Amino acid sequence: MEECKVCNLYNLEETMAKTLLERVDYPWEALAEINDYIIALGNQLSSEKYDKVGEDVWIAKSAKVMPTAYIHGPAIIGENAEVRHCAFIRGKAIVGDGAVVGNSTELKNVILFNKVQVPHYNYVGDSILGYKAHLGAGAITSNVKSDKKLVVVKNGKDQIETGIKKFGAMLGDEVEVGCGTVLNPGTVVGKNASVYPLSSVRGVVPKNSIYKNKNEVVEKH
Repeated sequence: MEECKVCNLYNLEETMAKTLLERVDYPWEALAEINDYIIALGNQLSSEKYDKVGEDVWIAKSAKVMPTAYIHGPAIIGENAEVRHCAFIRGKAIVGDGAVVGNSTELKNVILFNKVQVPHYNYVGDSILGYKAHLGAGAITSNVKSDKKLVVVKNGKDQIETGIKKFGAMLGDEVEVGCGTVLNPGTVVGKNASVYPLSSVRGVVPKNSIYKNKNEVVEKH
């Protein structure tokens, strides 16, 4: 499934996780390495641009972090990023330059590319969100199947067994996800695709498409 490969989902110039993602074919293969990658990268960051504020937590001096936000390491908050009131970053999180982590939003084991917006009541776990991807209010990534089995990425008759239990969503660059949507385990959304509000999404959504429901996915014009 070529459309699910890193090279077809992301512009790697728009993330500090570039060297991590260059090592893998499919983005979910990087999930297990986020923790160690953050620690290694954090220790190389410029002290002129970043403050180390706790155990394995680096925050850019230009970032805006509300005092009510909670950040557990390892984590990196990029330049000009915004972490709003009561955001909960549970660790293993890269928040890119200019990204927004909103009120009561929770992150865990994620890579947010530059200018990603998860601004209102979102849960993002075991996921990678590409450049300028945006989740509407209340949209979440569901990262564990109800039967607790390993996640399989499915695209029609094609499928990839990932071998991992926790896998949320891989969103390509400039993906728009509507309010109240659930991205089920193993969801991959291609570049510049849009998902209607209140959707339940599973499997692969093609790039440059509009997901209205599982039986109606149309090409953008």
